[in-house]
Amino acid sequence: MSETTHDATVAVSAPVSPDEAMSPAELAAKYGLAVSGARPSLVEYVRRLWDRRHFILAFSRAKLTAQYSQAKLGQLWQVVTPLLNAAVYFFIFGVILQADRGMSRDVYIPFLVTGVFVFTFTQSSVMAGVRAISGNLGLVRALHFPRASLPVSFSLQQLQQLLFSMIVLVAVTVAFGSLPSMSWLLIVPALALQFLFNTGLALIMARAGSATPDLAQLMPFVMRTWMYASGVMYSIPIMLADHPGWISTVLQCNPAAVYMDLVRFAMIDGYGSENLPDHVWAIAGGWAALFAVGGFVYFWKAEEKYGRG
Repeated sequence: MSETTHDATVAVSAPVSPDEAMSPAELAAKYGLAVSGARPSLVEYVRRLWDRRHFILAFSRAKLTAQYSQAKLGQLWQVVTPLLNAAVYFFIFGVILQADRGMSRDVYIPFLVTGVFVFTFTQSSVMAGVRAISGNLGLVRALHFPRASLPVSFSLQQLQQLLFSMIVLVAVTVAFGSLPSMSWLLIVPALALQFLFNTGLALIMARAGSATPDLAQLMPFVMRTWMYASGVMYSIPIMLADHPGWISTVLQCNPAAVYMDLVRFAMIDGYGSENLPDHVWAIAGGWAALFAVGGFVYFWKAEEKYGRG
C-alpha cells in the first residue's frame, strides 16, 4: 500500500512598507515634492518676477533692437511710422473733414501728433501682449520663469520706443510755438500711469491670447474702433457739442482719451484744462490701478496653464 504525501503550499505575503500604503498626495507631502509648474502664491510670484527684472529689461531691449534690424533706416522707423500716420490723419481729418474745428493749425497739428504717438503706445502694448505667450511658446516650454515677464517686457519695450518718439514730438510741439514750461513735468506722471495701465491690459490680453490665438487677428479692428472713439484726430467736447453731454463725458473718461489729453495739456499752449474731464488725475490713477492690479492677478491665476497643450 503506497502512501501519497500531499505538500501544502503556504503563500506568505511580503510585508507592506509604509510608503506603499500612502497615496501619491501623501507621498508628495512627506518628501516635500511639488507639482511641476504649479502656480506659486501671489506674494511668491511677485518676488520671482522681481528676481527676473534684469532679464525683463534685457529682453525688452533686445526685442526693440531686433524689431527693425532688417530695415535700412533701422530704429528711425520707430518715429517715422507714427509721423506718417499723423500726416495721413491730418490730410483726411484736418484738411478734408475739417476735424480741427475750433483749433488753430498751431494747436491742431501738435494735438494730432501727440494723440497718434500716445495712442500708439497703448495700441502697440496691447498687440504685443496678445502674442506674448502664444508667440513665444518655445521659450515658455523650454525655461522655467514667471510668465508675466513676457507681457511686462513687451510693455517696457513699447515705453522705450515712445521715449525715442518723444524727441520728435517735442520738436513738433516747439516748432508750432509751444515752448517748454513747468507744465511739461506733468508728462512724467501721465506716461507712468499710462505704462501701468498698458501693462495690466497687456497681461489680460496675454492670457486671452494664449487660450485663443485667433484673437490677434481680431484686435486690429478693436484697436481701430477704440482709436476713433478716443479723440485722436478730433477734440471730443468740440465735435460732440451738439450731442447729449453724457456721451462726451463717457468718451473723455475712457483711458486712452484720458492719457492723451493729459500729455496734450502738459505740452501744448492753448490746450487748457477746459478740454479735460473733471477729476482727470483721479480717473487716470484709477484706470492705472484697476488694470495693473486686476490684470496682474488675472494673469497669475492661469500661470500653470501657459505653454501646456
